[in-house]
This record gives sequence, structure tokens and C-alpha cells, in this order.
Amino acid sequence: MLKRWSANLTVQVLVAIALGVAVGALLPTAGAALKPVADTFINLIKMLIAPIIFLTVVLGIAGMGSLRQVGRVGGKALLYFEVVTTLALAIGVGMANLTQPGAGVQATAQAVLRDARQTAEAAKFTAQAGDMNWVEFFTHVVPDSVVGAFAKGDILQILLFSVLFGLALNRLGASVAPLVRTFERLSQVMFGVLALVMRLAPLGAFGGMAFTIGKYGIATLLPLGKLMLVVYATMFLFIFGVLNLILRYYGLRLMPYLSFIKEEILLVLGTSSSESALPRMIDKMERYGCSRSVAGLVIPTGYSFNLDGTSIYLSIAVIFLAQAFNIRLPLAQQLTLIAILVVTSKGAAGVTGSGFIVLASTLAATRTIPVESVALLLGVDRFMSEARAITNVIGNGIATLVIAKSEGEFDEARHQLALQGHPVAEALPIPAYSAESNGH
Repeated sequence: MLKRWSANLTVQVLVAIALGVAVGALLPTAGAALKPVADTFINLIKMLIAPIIFLTVVLGIAGMGSLRQVGRVGGKALLYFEVVTTLALAIGVGMANLTQPGAGVQATAQAVLRDARQTAEAAKFTAQAGDMNWVEFFTHVVPDSVVGAFAKGDILQILLFSVLFGLALNRLGASVAPLVRTFERLSQVMFGVLALVMRLAPLGAFGGMAFTIGKYGIATLLPLGKLMLVVYATMFLFIFGVLNLILRYYGLRLMPYLSFIKEEILLVLGTSSSESALPRMIDKMERYGCSRSVAGLVIPTGYSFNLDGTSIYLSIAVIFLAQAFNIRLPLAQQLTLIAILVVTSKGAAGVTGSGFIVLASTLAATRTIPVESVALLLGVDRFMSEARAITNVIGNGIATLVIAKSEGEFDEARHQLALQGHPVAEALPIPAYSAESNGH
């Protein structure tokens, strides 16, 4: 019994997180030095993201019955993302107004900027915010080189090329069946490599948590404890309220779903990176009953366009800073703020240090709150990044279930096997092409 528990990845990651907290708290210098351990694990995952997304999206679209279905799935996904993300922003603004997390901070821009180290760190983000051009960001989706897109690991660029490649295979039909079967075997190999990398997940979670606690320390949470409490509570309400109701509408339940992806949730908790769970979520949602085509399209797209947790955090953070700096935001300005965040939040997955850069960009656009005020959040941001990433991962999985259900691309038999804890067979091979299936 003990041996079976010790071999369980969930247990291993939980133990690793606990050890990481202990090392970070008791030996902060040693804990802070463990950042390369977490970074190396995340880099191993990043190494696999590009080929897994390419193969999954290509095989998914190639196996769809018609190009009209591809467009319908993509359109439904983007509409869902926009509606739910806007709802998350509105809930964040509402909770921040209701709870007033910044009312007792009594901060001024001058007081925040006294810390030279924080000033330098904040200046880095504010400078990048000033340099960001949102027209260029969206036109950047089209790569000038396919090889460059894969080399940089740019999710949106890889996704665009993968969709075009899959559409071409779909149109060519039976003549490219051997190539599709080769891609199918490559996909199985890549997921096999992922399984090997995941054996190091406890090590990555340990290093990430030890670094967070060691560098920032529990004591940094106290001054802004109310803000953290509001952020975590809002995300909890969003998951168990909004997302739960969405699942129920489609005949699914939240708790079994959360139990099924518990390893991915713990991995994100330990590493503070939603990227660490991205490849596994594609596989997990397919095993949970979604078709390959839907999972392959929705999960990678949601990584950039369905950031529920990030949206909640950004909306609360802006209202918090306004309260902390005694800046009154009328209802009209708050509605404008939500509209701006609908746009700026879409860039949060494509930029290093994205949370602060997007936040600073939003402040620069509103021109009512000092951009330098982001320095006030530097000490606690890392402790809220886990909540953001976990909410994003959970939300993307639910989006996949919703689209699969609405498209009739949900396998109930596979779903029941997953709920019962039985091993689910690997993804079924793409069926052989026929003229009828491809509309020729």
C-alpha cells in the first residue's frame, strides 16, 4: 500500500511542495538558489510544447469531417473565451469594489518608490509597457519564418501555422494519408517523451516552491494580505460558481473534473507556470471524453485568449492600486477599464513578465493611476501567480468540454471510464481518409 502511494505522481508532487516550503522557510538562501531546478524542468516542458501542439492540431483538423466544422469550432471557442473572460473581469472589479482591499494600505507613489531595488525592478516593467504596441502584438501572430516560430516557442504563431497545415491536409484527403499516419506515430512518441519528463515533476515543484518562499518570504505577505485573500477568494468563487454552473448546464460536474486533472493543478501550484501543464492538458481532455480535434484547437488557443485567472487578477489589481493611492474611479471609468483589459489581457501569455507588463500597459492606457505604482505589488505577485495559473488551466479545460459537448464531439463512454478511474486507451488513430469524409 505504501509503495503504491509513493509511486503516485500526485503524492510525489504534494510531498515535493511541502519540502519546498520547508526549505524556503528554514533555509531561505538555499531555497532562493533552487530557481534553476524549477527553470530546467519548465524548459523541458517548453521543449515539447511546440511539437505537441503542432502534431495535435494538425491531426485534429486533418481528421475533421469538413472545413466548415473547423471554422465552427474555432468561432465557438473564441466567442466562449470572450464572454467568459469579460465576465471574469467584471467579477474581479465587482469584488474589489465590494471588499476594498486597498483601502487600508495608505500608500503614496513617493513612499513606494523609496526602495531603490523595487524602483529598478518596477522601471523594467514600466519601460516595457511603454514600448508595447498592441497593433504589432496582434500582427505578430503571423510569423516571418516557420522555423523561427518553432525556435522561439511562440504559441500563437505555431498555432496559426498548425491550423493552416491541418487545413491543407484536410483538403488533400486520401493522397496524404501516409503522412497523417506518420504524424500519428510522431505524436505518440512525443507524448511518450512527455511521460518521461513528467517523472521529474516533483523535482520541478520542489525547486519552484523553495525559490518562491526563500526569495520572497512569508513575511512579505502580511502588508498586502487582504489583497491576496480577495484574489484567492474571487478565483475560488469564479471556479465553484461561474465555471461550475457552466459545466452543470452541459451535464457535467466540477469535482470529478478537478479530481481528474489534480496532477496538473499541483504541478502548476509548484512551478507557478501554466505552461508546465499545457501538453498534459491536451492529452487529459482527450482522455476525459473530448475529441482530439477539439482538444487540440481549444487548449492551445485558450492559452492566449482564455486567461480567466489573469483577468481576475488584473481587474482586482488595478482597483486595488486606485484605492491604495486614493484615486477615485467612477463607474464610467471602471467600465472603460474593463474594456481596456479585454484587449490588454490577451497579451498576458506571450510576453516574459507578462502580468506586470500587461498591468502597467493598462495603467498607461487609463492615465489615472501612476504606472510606477506596480512596485507596490512586486513582493506578493509571485504568491498570486499560482492562483492565476491554476484558474487559467481549469478554465481552459472547461472551455474544451463546453465546445466538445456543443459540437457533439464528446465520447461519453470514454468519459465514464475516466470517472471510474480505469486506464483509458491512448488516443485513437486518425481514421483512414475517404472522399466522403473530406467533402470531395
